[in-house]
Amino acid sequence: MRPIRLALCLALAASAASVAAQSEFSSLEERMTQGDFTAAGLDKLSPEELKFLNEWLRRQGASVPSTVVGKPSASRYFYPEGGQRETVSSRIEGEFTGWRGNTVFKLENGQEWQQVQTGLNDISLPSPAVKIQPMMFGSWLMEVEGCDCRLRVRRIR
Repeated sequence: MRPIRLALCLALAASAASVAAQSEFSSLEERMTQGDFTAAGLDKLSPEELKFLNEWLRRQGASVPSTVVGKPSASRYFYPEGGQRETVSSRIEGEFTGWRGNTVFKLENGQEWQQVQTGLNDISLPSPAVKIQPMMFGSWLMEVEGCDCRLRVRRIR
């Protein structure tokens, strides 16, 4: 891990550990906006590195405050303000060939999701199952069955 990422992670862990009111752990993907996640360079971590970092933060007792201040703008979300954001389970329509920067994923349920995380992944799978989970701040994380890979996405249709 690069020194700047390590410093960022340690600072984040220290600040979170000082929060008096501890609540259920939430991962870095849930805590940070996509812009902050990318600006911190965390999008460059492999899934294994990110998993290790989240697990380390969880062991250190790093959690989010139980009180959220302010109300995010509804325009940041595909779902209407106050609407339920539930996990989406479906399959990729046709052959899944990974992602290359702005890839759009068409699901059998009619939804379309677009890659928002940087990076490439070349893999070929016939219509794999996907699970797209809501994260904090309006972001979504897509897991593809059969490749043990996760990707931040946004719903476009």
